[in-house]
This record gives sequence, C-alpha cells and structure tokens, in this order.
Amino acid sequence: MEYPFRPPSIYMITPSGRFKTNTRLCLSISDFHPDTWNPAWSVATILTGLLSFMLEKSPTFGSIETSDYEKRQLAQQSLSYNIKNKTFCELFPDTTEEIQNKIIRREQELAERARAAEVSCQNRRNSSSNDNLNRNGEASQMSALTNLLVVIGFALFALTVKYVVSSLSEDEG
Repeated sequence: MEYPFRPPSIYMITPSGRFKTNTRLCLSISDFHPDTWNPAWSVATILTGLLSFMLEKSPTFGSIETSDYEKRQLAQQSLSYNIKNKTFCELFPDTTEEIQNKIIRREQELAERARAAEVSCQNRRNSSSNDNLNRNGEASQMSALTNLLVVIGFALFALTVKYVVSSLSEDEG
C-alpha cells in the first residue's frame, strides 16, 4: 500500500544510554513500521511517543542497555555534548546560548564547592594541629607532674628508709 506521507526515520544524536547514537531506531512511530504510522500525529504526539520509548526498557533495534547511573552521567554530559555539535548550534541558537550560560554557572558552582571543600579541609587540619598542640602541651605538663611525683615518692621512700635504719640503730644501742 502506498502512503501519502512517509513516516520519519528516527535517530538519536546525543548519547542517552537508551539508544545507540547515529543509528536508525525501530519504533512504532518511525519508518520501520509504516503500517502503524498516522499522518495526523502532531510533533507533540511523536515526542510523547519517543519519550515513552526513552522511559521503557524493552529491547528494540537500536536500543542499548545501561545502568541508571550511566544514564544519569550521560544526562549530565548532554549539554556539553550538544554544544559541540555544529548542526545543533545552528538549529537552536537561543538554546545554545542558554546551555553556554548553564555550563558557565555549573563550572562556577563546582569551583565554589571545591573552594569550600578546601577551606573545610584546611579548617579540619588546623583544628587537628591545634588539638595536637594542646595534647602535646598537656602531655608535657603531665610528664613534668609525673616526674615531680616520682621524685617526691623517692624522697619519701628515702626518708622512710632512713627513719627505719635510725630506729633500728637506736634499738641496738
């Protein structure tokens, strides 16, 4: 049967973790299935259908399996990936500018977080050094006190021995 409108070929350009890039995808809304194509579908309907394929995990020609973690990593990298694509930038100049601003803000936030983490680490190191100094000072005070007690104890022992010896000498004499 001849169709007056040809279904679109659908390709994934940006890595998503769900479909291979630059590979024709087998979806019910693509040219793989002209018998299910409805020319009355709007762009919104097609995008909704594509979104449903993005969210499910059933295998199809052109699909790949990745972990949720890998998909999140690819999503974070997608802005930078798209901004490097000349065709994307030509087709979506306003979006390109927004993406560039987001990337700049993200880099600034990361730099601020790195500085904050460094300050936090430095504060912990300083606090640890101060604790060590306090402990070392306390340890040296304890050491001096211990030495003094040992000397006093030895002196008391010597006096006790002297008393016992002198008492024994008096008893004999």
